[in-house]
Amino acid sequence: MTFSFSRCGIHAYHEVLGIDTDKIRLYWALSSEQADAAQTAYRVEVATSKSFERLLWDSGKVTSDRQRNVLCAPEGGFLSATFHYWRTTVWDQDDQTSHSEANEFFTAYPRSTGLLPPYSMNQTYMPHTSLIFRTWFEDEANRWKGVWIGDGGDKPIYLRKELHLERQPTRAIVFASGLGHFNFVCNGDPGAANGHVLDPGWTNYHRTVQFVAYDVSNILKQGHNVLGGHVGNGFYAGDQGDDRFFWPCYEDNTYVRYGNELCFFAELHLFYDDGSRETITTGPDWKVRKSATTLANIYSSETKDLRAYPVGWDTPGYREDGSWENATPVTGPRGKLKYQSQPPVTLHEIFEPKSSKTLEPGIVSFDFGQNMTTMVKIEVSGPAGSEVIVRFSETVDDSGRVLMPDPLFKQFETGVFCKFILAGNGIETWEPDFSFTSARYVQVEGIAPDEGQGLPVIRSIVSRHISSAARRLDSIKTDKEDVNALTNMCYWSFVSNLFSYHTDCPQIEKFGWLEVTHLLAPATQYIRDMESLYSKILDDIVDAQEPNGLCPTMAPEIRYMCGPLHDTITWGGAVALLPEILRFYYDSTHVFEKLFEPCVRYMEYIKTKERDGGLIEHGLGDWGRDIAFGNNQANIETAIYYRCLRNIERMARELGKGDAERRFREWADRIYRVYNERLLVVDRKLHPYTFYTSRDNLGSQDRNMVAQAFALQFDLVPREHIADVQRAFLDCCAASKNRIEAGEIGLKYLWNTLADLDRPDIVLEMARQEEHPSYMRFLKRGETTLNEFWQDECRSKCHDMLGTIYEWCYESVLGLKPETEAYRTWTVKPPLNSEFNHVQGSMECPYGLIEIEFDRRDGTTKMRVTVPTSTTGYVLLPRDASVVVVTRNGGESARKNGRRIALEPGRYELQIEA
Repeated sequence: MTFSFSRCGIHAYHEVLGIDTDKIRLYWALSSEQADAAQTAYRVEVATSKSFERLLWDSGKVTSDRQRNVLCAPEGGFLSATFHYWRTTVWDQDDQTSHSEANEFFTAYPRSTGLLPPYSMNQTYMPHTSLIFRTWFEDEANRWKGVWIGDGGDKPIYLRKELHLERQPTRAIVFASGLGHFNFVCNGDPGAANGHVLDPGWTNYHRTVQFVAYDVSNILKQGHNVLGGHVGNGFYAGDQGDDRFFWPCYEDNTYVRYGNELCFFAELHLFYDDGSRETITTGPDWKVRKSATTLANIYSSETKDLRAYPVGWDTPGYREDGSWENATPVTGPRGKLKYQSQPPVTLHEIFEPKSSKTLEPGIVSFDFGQNMTTMVKIEVSGPAGSEVIVRFSETVDDSGRVLMPDPLFKQFETGVFCKFILAGNGIETWEPDFSFTSARYVQVEGIAPDEGQGLPVIRSIVSRHISSAARRLDSIKTDKEDVNALTNMCYWSFVSNLFSYHTDCPQIEKFGWLEVTHLLAPATQYIRDMESLYSKILDDIVDAQEPNGLCPTMAPEIRYMCGPLHDTITWGGAVALLPEILRFYYDSTHVFEKLFEPCVRYMEYIKTKERDGGLIEHGLGDWGRDIAFGNNQANIETAIYYRCLRNIERMARELGKGDAERRFREWADRIYRVYNERLLVVDRKLHPYTFYTSRDNLGSQDRNMVAQAFALQFDLVPREHIADVQRAFLDCCAASKNRIEAGEIGLKYLWNTLADLDRPDIVLEMARQEEHPSYMRFLKRGETTLNEFWQDECRSKCHDMLGTIYEWCYESVLGLKPETEAYRTWTVKPPLNSEFNHVQGSMECPYGLIEIEFDRRDGTTKMRVTVPTSTTGYVLLPRDASVVVVTRNGGESARKNGRRIALEPGRYELQIEA
């Protein structure tokens, strides 16, 4: 067998237990020891049994080397609520075949979003037997059956259902959702929720509600069982409480809500060995009672009375007392049900405190040494009724107390905290049920570190990092400790902002600001597999799009912002930028058909904002440059406009829309002309070369690094002027004494331009400045994540938007860069023109693991490179006469010369001689 299959999957789905579409795109990755092993053809088969006796879909033998973006669309669609299996056969260059194992997925109701309602209505009052609703419910096999239930209130609740199963099911799949967030329970088994927290993902609940699928096949037993959920508020029905902070509040202390009733629904699908099946759903026969968690504020402010906790409520045999009532069918959210296709939020690393300090009797502060998103876990013993308060902070004052440095946000010192009341039952455990925050320091009040002080005693405290479950892909280490600290700081900033959306701040706002999605995509794709999360974010953007075509700056949009904070192409343009990112980094076009019209509508809206023939300059400009001054609006926003138009042109070509392709090509060509007519200075009066000016001060011609970088990176510079504009860019750097002159938007393109010019010396000098703007300024002050702005005392110290230098570290230090879709071809450029003598790193690209090690010592430069099957790596050397000695898999060595040395799949040792 030539190949083994290392990975198989469905594009845009992290988990595959609730597929709710009739079109899926498949991928697989192959592994082989043969350098010349190449797929020449494939066949995909889909069936509803592992025997594949009767096929639901068969691609037939397709002559192609394609391993990604393989469309599977059975005529008539997939069967609803059914296990499906797919397998792949591939042929190699010698016509030998290799076979994958059977891959399983389970469907929900792919056609329920058509004429059928997205979920059953309140069947108590509108039964499906009523003639006026018959057409809505007649397609029984393909409709949702569960009923939204609750207690009609907006405080956290427990819901449960006792089940008695006469026989053991062979498989059992649960579809469930609870808003705002819910914790799924089954038979008291901690594994029932598959490690998820904060299910379901945050969406615009008026448009979309995510459901989650759980496999409980190994948890349900013959006899007595329990299903249930613990439901809290989240953003769905945000609860400020009497004494807490809640960001989406307005001046009159009201705040945005999607709904006013917490709600839950579930469907349990049981399969038996005789081929029969059974479905059990939520309804008024379920039981409900108020939770011991009486406040569930998403801003890490919860209140829980452990005395009121119904011990054993999620296990069989629990006796319900009078506090449990029959659940009430409720209206539920307006949005359509959609599978939680993005990675769930899960617990990751666990940190013990690095140190602790008693600030005064009863108040102890713990330093975990790393700022991160966290759901802490505390064990305390003490008398019943004792109150313990937990506060979280990224900063402490000189005494060690929690501190919010920004005076405008002092409420984060006083109005963000969790409180729990002890039941007096020995060592008791508290952890937040429905909230998280970013914190390095945790201040616990009402406790003592040991006995004898008349206070409850803290027995244990840990900080549990939470983030998206997207697969981690990377590692990188250099011989420069400050650069290692920088990449570590970027890494923790990134992963602390990835949930069911990509925020830029997990502590202060928690909002889905959209600029970070595309600015950081080339960096985050090294760290995590982002395809399914970005696909979900695009759904959020479509849900947020306004009737006039405007895509707002955040999605989901919880609070209406004004002016450029609502309407900025650098944020809203993600609607047209992310599809191209998915195509390039993951070789996936699954979103093109769905996103094309929203992209067109957004461009038509932006066209109404054109000035002077085609410039866009009504947004935030280079946000973060001196905090908020709107620098380089025309340069930045028009360049983004141009890139969006080119992306839609490509999208139209992919979709076979010839007229639209021509329209957007001509539209983009016009913007190209206007950009250069208005912003390119060619008279050589101020400088002995052509350069780009901003329009920050109309009537004058300035020259700054952001203007040059944007024109270069967005392919807006006429070929004959590229050398001049590069010279202008370097002159701008020299004029600034190699200090950063960019906010968060321009920053990425500074690093990209310096990478193209092979000037790592300038990048490192910028990063190492003693004063801001400077990354090393952060590190010297002990920061472990990035601040929001180039400031010492920021309101937020876990913002990821300044982290675009991580992309430069991979591209110019490790030297790795994708060249074609999904790393089918990629380049490695050894850092010969840098101070680095040893760099080691890896990245699991869509086709397999790339490994690179660079070592320079005693006048000898060596590299080790691993090239995965189905890809080709190219070593980039500085001159046509460059020489490298290449050894593959420990075999014979060969001398090669040139600027571009091809490496076929295998493990290589290289010695660079010139």
